[in-house]
Amino acid sequence: MKFTAAQIAAVLKGKIEGDENAEVSNVSRIEGGAPGTISFLANPKYTQYIYTTDASIVIVNEDFEATAPIRATLIRVANAENAFAQLLEMYNEVKLAKSGISEQSYIAESATVGADAYVGEFAVIADNARIGKNVKIYPQVYVGENVTIGDNTVLFAGVKIYSDCVIGNDCILHSGTVVGSDGFRFALQDGGKKIPQIGNVVLGNNVELGSNCSIDRATLGSTILRDGVKLDNLVHIAHNVEIKENSYLAAHNVVAGSTVIGKNCMFSGQVGVIDHLVIADNTMLAAQSGVSKSIRKPGSVQMGSPSMDVMKYRKNYIHFRNLDSLVERVSELEKMLAEMDTQKSGS
Repeated sequence: MKFTAAQIAAVLKGKIEGDENAEVSNVSRIEGGAPGTISFLANPKYTQYIYTTDASIVIVNEDFEATAPIRATLIRVANAENAFAQLLEMYNEVKLAKSGISEQSYIAESATVGADAYVGEFAVIADNARIGKNVKIYPQVYVGENVTIGDNTVLFAGVKIYSDCVIGNDCILHSGTVVGSDGFRFALQDGGKKIPQIGNVVLGNNVELGSNCSIDRATLGSTILRDGVKLDNLVHIAHNVEIKENSYLAAHNVVAGSTVIGKNCMFSGQVGVIDHLVIADNTMLAAQSGVSKSIRKPGSVQMGSPSMDVMKYRKNYIHFRNLDSLVERVSELEKMLAEMDTQKSGS
């Protein structure tokens, strides 16, 4: 699908400089622009590329002043970065605008699928599943028995939703993610006998799960990710965990069973949290933090393993960096003391 500079300027409420009939059908970075693409310039560090780019259209700020000829058509807007983000959102909506139910999919007779849904090839919707309006279910997705999925939710290819789980409105689950697999719980005193996991997983509204995440079902009750929770790729959430509203967990996070994470928390990559802890609202954890006890103070910032207050960690790290020289000094002192003892015994 192609768009002209005039059409784009009308959407963005921008002013055109150049050919209003210039057409684009894709987007590009300004330093790698190609004919038929649109890009933007917001960061002054990239200004040099606007004079060499082959992009057909470039969005710029209203106050941009050119110092050399520019081949591309310009669209001047109040904020080039925000305008380009708006354009990307529109482009993505067009690209992902799928509809219809493939004849190669399977939908159980007892399942219900809302209006304007898309169900791709080899997707399976099991007995008594309830699918909302405008839901997109890509190829090879499995939706288990008694699952409920809210309106406008997207399940990308290969997502698996086990039985009895609940997915809210406006959620996005990326490829390979599994929701509702068994929690990791065994009776060690009974030869490792598996303890049945009969709970479920509940995702609130506007939840996004990256690719290849695993959200375990509860032993009893529910594992819960509340409204606005965002998980990066390769995150594991164990049974009976609760993550409260608008918390963000980066890649490779692992949260053990029955831990409760507060609102608006931000965890960097490779954070590990042990079981049965409470993490206060607005907590921030640096990459590779290992949390071994509850964090009760809202707004705490911690790092290290075991994690501690960030300022305390930084002070301790100074000593850690100097540990080798400290060992050498201690060894030298021990040698001196040994020599003094030898001299005393000789006298």
